Amino acid sequence: MTEKNYNQQQQTVKTMQKQQTAAETKVEAAPIKKEETKLEEKKTEEKKETKKPEKKLPKKDYAIVRGISLPISTKTSAAICRFIKGKTIEKAIMDLEEVTRFKRVIPMTGEIPHKKGKGVMSGRYPLKAISYFLRMLRTLNANAAVNGLEESVIVEAVPNRASQPYGRFGAVRRKRTHVEIKVMEKKENKPKGKGEKK
Repeated sequence: MTEKNYNQQQQTVKTMQKQQTAAETKVEAAPIKKEETKLEEKKTEEKKETKKPEKKLPKKDYAIVRGISLPISTKTSAAICRFIKGKTIEKAIMDLEEVTRFKRVIPMTGEIPHKKGKGVMSGRYPLKAISYFLRMLRTLNANAAVNGLEESVIVEAVPNRASQPYGRFGAVRRKRTHVEIKVMEKKENKPKGKGEKK
């Protein structure tokens, strides 16, 4: 065995000295850290001040919402699109909510039973499809508000067939439809002059 292991007093004295030197270095290093942090804070403040101004994107004069692969019939969504086209978003939402309460009918063509209503020969109450359309119209309303459109009218409402996946065991093809609805600012009808054609 070496001499270091025998003398325990020397070992404790050395550890005490090491602890004191470590404490002294910490005390000396502490003010330096404060100064460093102050310098770092100044640098971050300068960076904040020299930030580039954010580029504002030009606001669009239209708003669009897209429903992708909605589990609804394309034929039904085409009828709903014809029903809401040319209306304001609020009016379309109100009309579709009336259909959910069976106060109004969506006019449809084909071998569909007759329904009561002014100007309606035959129609249905497609509640599932209407729930998706209501969700899309509410989103579209928010999009129009962001783009600054006040009196927006539905200009386009287009349903397209999506890819139809097979059901379980491949016995059934599921219904899938893409729907796109676009609104634009309502344009006031200007009176036509003499030279313009009617």
